[in-house]
Formats: sequence, structure tokens, C-alpha cells
Amino acid sequence: MRPRSNRGRHAQSRDPRGHWLLLILVLPMMFGALLFEGWTTHEVDAATRRQDCTSPVPKAVDKGGPVLRFDGDKVTSAAVPARTVALTYDGGPDPVWTPRLLDLLRRHHAHATFFVNGAKAAQHPDLVRRIRAEGHEIGSNTYTGAAMGSASPLRASLELSLTQQALAGSVGIHTGLLRLPQTTAVDTLCGAEWKAARRAGAQGYTLVAADRWFRKPSQGMIRQLDQDDVAYKETEKLLGDRSVEKFTTVTYGAGMLSTDMPASLLERWQGTALIWAKALGHAFVGGMTWVLGIAGALGVLRLLMLVFFARTHVRRLTRFRPGSPRLREVTDPVTVLVPAYNEEAGIESTVRSLLASTHRQLQIIVIDDGSTDRTADLAGRIDDPRVLVIRQPNAGKAAALNTGLAHAGYDIVVMVDADTVFEPDAVQRLIQPLAHPAVGAVSGNTKVGNRRRLLGRWQHLEYVFGFNLDRRMFEVLECMPTVPGAIGAFRRDALMGVGGVSEDTLAEDTDLTMALWQAGWRVVYEENAIAWTEVPTSLRQLWRQRYRWCYGTLQAMWKHRRAVTELGPAGRFGRRGLSYLVLFQVALPLLAPIVDVFALYGALFRGPVLSAGVWLGFLALQLACAGYALRLDGEKVRALWAMPFQLLVYRQLMYLVVIQSVVAFLLGTRLKWQRMQRSGTAAQQIGQPVAYRSLSSR
Repeated sequence: MRPRSNRGRHAQSRDPRGHWLLLILVLPMMFGALLFEGWTTHEVDAATRRQDCTSPVPKAVDKGGPVLRFDGDKVTSAAVPARTVALTYDGGPDPVWTPRLLDLLRRHHAHATFFVNGAKAAQHPDLVRRIRAEGHEIGSNTYTGAAMGSASPLRASLELSLTQQALAGSVGIHTGLLRLPQTTAVDTLCGAEWKAARRAGAQGYTLVAADRWFRKPSQGMIRQLDQDDVAYKETEKLLGDRSVEKFTTVTYGAGMLSTDMPASLLERWQGTALIWAKALGHAFVGGMTWVLGIAGALGVLRLLMLVFFARTHVRRLTRFRPGSPRLREVTDPVTVLVPAYNEEAGIESTVRSLLASTHRQLQIIVIDDGSTDRTADLAGRIDDPRVLVIRQPNAGKAAALNTGLAHAGYDIVVMVDADTVFEPDAVQRLIQPLAHPAVGAVSGNTKVGNRRRLLGRWQHLEYVFGFNLDRRMFEVLECMPTVPGAIGAFRRDALMGVGGVSEDTLAEDTDLTMALWQAGWRVVYEENAIAWTEVPTSLRQLWRQRYRWCYGTLQAMWKHRRAVTELGPAGRFGRRGLSYLVLFQVALPLLAPIVDVFALYGALFRGPVLSAGVWLGFLALQLACAGYALRLDGEKVRALWAMPFQLLVYRQLMYLVVIQSVVAFLLGTRLKWQRMQRSGTAAQQIGQPVAYRSLSSR
């Protein structure tokens, strides 16, 4: 879908809200499915291990058979007769070994009893149906295989009821057979397990243990096996035992009537819903595992790319090649355009910092875009002939820049924001790359001035670690997507060649940069041209700013999408720059909520140590890369203390901004310019030492 152009002042229509409601509904549902999957798969409970026995089973039970039936306080036992073996298999159904066991039993015309886990029965209902269809008996081994003596009353009740629901949904029955997990012969039904056995017996279950290990098949026995390769070999051996006349089910061998009962229609519906919930949770886990792997790989790849290309960028600037031509020093006069709307808090600081520039030949044009405060008055009372103040009705930043461009008297144009304070040598350094005739624009180094609070520190880290490392990489790859509005230099003829600053998007700086690439110009980065900008001081202001940036960038990417198929500089920019933006600035943030939900899932169900290890490992890699970026930018490394906290709040805000922007873009929502409240704090860091290494000129 192509976004509609926004001419003049950007009109505003109501932001889409339905996707937030959808997200609020979907994320809890997704996490609920994951929670259920995690509980049933990883048994997060004290019931993973049985308690030590504190009392033995009653003597009558200990001396009786392995099949126990309860009638109030009375317990009767039964056993299978001589030369009869009741094969029983615990756990499962297993997608690998259950079919093999069924094939083996069918070849020998034998029947057995399968005590299934409800969770696995819900995951593999087709295998449960096959077990039933081939004449075998089905019993309960609880839902997750939890130790029932250690389980809470609620957990124990769920273990039994959910298994019955899984059987009702898969084969339409209720079973009356139960084998308590982590028990074998009747003497292991001791202590807390015996209490659990009595509670289950009171609910009508017939408990099935196994005969002791020394009992021979010829004497008649109930043999307990798992569903694995050992069970297959043991079954094969028993089926070949000539002393056994019959291999049958527990109830038939013990002379009992079948305990199966048909499930009601409602119970079948509930069981089907359980099977679907299990399938959904399993699919989520499988899919999110892939998403997490892809997102993690992309994140690590981006960090490695940033460091590698930043290092390459530094080597290019510091390496002297004998015989290579030296570019002349650029001393041409410069026109500086300062568009301003209600910027009275910082306009004087911005203009005076430009007047203090070591590059003296300046024309500074302040374009007051219909301000309702004293912006124009404050700029106009600066007594310097190099300053020109132009007033116009409010028309938007792009229109203000075009007005200034029409009044520009020099061939080199520097565009700055009205909340930006320049270092004295910033303009001089910024224009030096224009000595190369192929360079049409230069991006400067924007630093955060108001970084004393936590939110400012987070943005400071983002500017240094994210934006500036990105720019180093983009210059090496020749695909710089944005010359920031805070500090950028341009050839006037290049600007005029692309029709000036377009009003089609909210990110006029990105749109302009991409247009220059498509016109065949190169765009580079001058890291030593430093300007200090004021960043948002509240989360609300930050949201508005980044929403505008992201939405405008999506508009610009769509507008210049044909660069991907072009040749020369435009094609390099399209295939490298646009691909990078789509992959790392759009797709990766869209995956971030899934990563966070799955990280919480991993902490709860796959072990907090493993999850913490992965998180700390990625954090350590980010800290190392951020430390390198701070070192390259001459910043103090101690700022890294704020980075772990950035990952817990700031990161979520940033990916929610991307989600909102993508939805708004796809729905064609039109936004107005979101202006930030200024406090004139961009110059807080002026005068602080910036330890840049000496770099040779381009």
C-alpha cells in the first residue's frame, strides 16, 4: 500500500487503536498458551520428585497382588494367573517408540495396557486412537507424570482431570485405571504416595502397580515398561518366552470388567478444546524457538557488523597511502538554515554557537515558521549582520527549509535544528568532505546535551552506540540513509537538483538523503563535526518524537523503494541501505515482543539459570560494543551503567513505536508534526572534553 502524500502542514487523522486492543488480547492469550505448555511439559512444581517414605503400605497390600481396588477403607488386590503376562507401558505416547511397540505387539497378536500421560495424549491424539483401535487398554499415568504424593491438592486434581479430558477428546472415553508415576511394585506406594493412592481410589480409580522384579513370567506377572528402546527389546524378549501362554491387558488378566466408560458430548468438546490448546501452545513454543533463534542471530549479526565496519571506517581515516591525492581544504562561505517553530528556549544558544564558529564566512538564516512565542524576536535582536530572520505562516519544517534555501547566498548549505548547539569547529569540519566532487551531503555527529537524567543517558547511549556506529558502517558501505536534521551539510546545486526538501514525508531529512542517492550523489559521515542537541525529557515526548521518525522513515523507504533495482550509487544505497533498514530497523523490532514473551517463558519453565545466562551473555556483548562506540566517540565509558536498565524499559518503548508506526503506515494514517517542548538544555555538555584522535582529512 502506498502512503498518501502529506502536502503543506501534515494533516492528522485519528491514530489506529484497534491493533493495541488486539495486542492486549493476543499477548495474554499467547502467554496463557505458553504457560499451559510450560506447566505440562516442564512440570514447574514441587511434584517433580516424590517424597521419601515415612510409613510403609499396609501389610495386606504389601503381600497382595499389584492391582488395587478401593471400597471405602477396604482395599482388595488382584494378580494375573500363571503363564499370563500383562504388558504395561508408562508415559507417552511417544511418536517414535509407541508405533514400533504397537507394530511388535500386532505381529505377535498380543495386547497390552498403555498408561499414558495426558499432556502427551493431547499432543499425539492420533497415537491414542491407534492404541484404542488395535484393542489395547488405556490407563492414566497423570497429565505430566508428576509425583502425586508431592503434588498440592489442586495440582493432583488437575493431573487426573486433565488426563481424562485428553482421553475424552482423543478416543471419547474415561478410564478407571491409574498408575501413579514414579512407583513400581506395591511396596513403593508408601508414605505420601499411599495417601495419594487412597484419594485416587476414593474417586473410583483402580490402581495398577507392577509385580516385583524377581517374579517370573511363568508365574504370571504385570510387567512395567517405559516407551523407549529398552522397552522394545524387553517386549521382544518376553514375546518370545515359550513359558507364557497369553499376553493381555491388566483388566482381562486380573479377571476384571473393563473400567472404560464413554465420555459425554460436553466432555468430548472439552477434551477437543484441550487438544487444540495443547497444539497451539506447542506450535507457539516451536515457532517462537525459531523466532528467538532468528532474532538472536540478527541481533548478534548487527552488533558484529557495526563493530567490524566501524573499525574499517577508523582504519580508512587514519591510514596514509603514499601517492594518494590529498583533497583541498574547503574554505568556501556557508549558508546555515535554521528552521524554527516555538523555539524560544534554545534559539539564541543555537545562533550564538554558530556565530562563534571558527568558519567565519557564514550566512545564518533563521526561518520562523509561524511561531506563537518569541522565537523570531529573540533571533532578530542578535546584533550580527550575518544573521537573517525570515518570518512565514506556519507551513511545516520542509517548507521552512525551502524558504531558507531560496534565500541562500552560498553554494554550501548547512541545515541545523533550532535546539542544537554547535562546537566552534563543527561547521569547518562538517564541510571538508565536500572537497570531493562526488559528495553531495555530509552527516555530522549529533550528541545528547541533556544527558544528566536516566532517560537522557539512555538516549545518549543510543546516539553513540546506535546512530553513530550505524553511520560509520553506512559510510563504508556507501548507503547512508539519513543526514540528520540537527547537523548536515549539502551542496546547493545537489539540493536544487532533487527539487529541494520534499514535503511528502514526515522524515524530510531521510527523504532528502535518499533522493540525493537516487540522483547519483554520495553521502558521507564526518564524526569530528560535533553538535549538541536536546532530547525528549519524558516518555510521552520520546514516544511522539520516535513515532514521527519511524513513520516518516517508512514513508521515505516506500517512496524510494525503486532504488533497489537501479545501478550506480542509487542501486548500492537501495540494496544495502534499504535492505538494512527493513531487516534491522523494522523486522527485528517487530520480533522483539515475541522474544520478550519467550524469554519470560524460558525463565519460568526452562530454567532461570539458562535464561539469565543467555540474557547476560547478550548484554555483555552489547556492553562491549557500546564501550567500543563510546571510545570511538571520545565519551566516558562509565555511561555504560545505564545500559542494563535501558534493556528493560527503553527497548520495549522503541519496539512498540515501530509496531505503532508499521500499523499506521499500512492503514494509511496521516500524522501531524509532533513538536517537543524545549527547555534550552542542549548546551549542558559544552566545554566537556571530547577525546577524539587526530584523523587525516579525506
